[in-house]
Amino acid sequence: MYAIVDIAGQQFKVQEGWKLYVHRLKEEEGATISFDKVLFKDNDGDMQIGQPFLEGASVNATVLKHLRGDKILVFKKKRRKGYQKCNGHRQHLTQIRIDTIS
Repeated sequence: MYAIVDIAGQQFKVQEGWKLYVHRLKEEEGATISFDKVLFKDNDGDMQIGQPFLEGASVNATVLKHLRGDKILVFKKKRRKGYQKCNGHRQHLTQIRIDTIS
């Protein structure tokens, strides 16, 4: 069984027991959260498609930890002009574990 769910503005394919990294959520570590924006659900061939979301469907997850992703460098350069600039950032992430799909 798997589902496609909207979490913090992004769509993820999830199954029970999977661990995901999503954009930073405001819940504390160890908290249980429920996502109601389920777009699609497949239960061994029994597919349900939302218009845009399924009514009564939800995905429950547990917040494992808050962390920051790897550093991403953004390098800009204009050739023959002597211009180059290097910036970087680390994305704030939350690791969650999918508990149940209903």
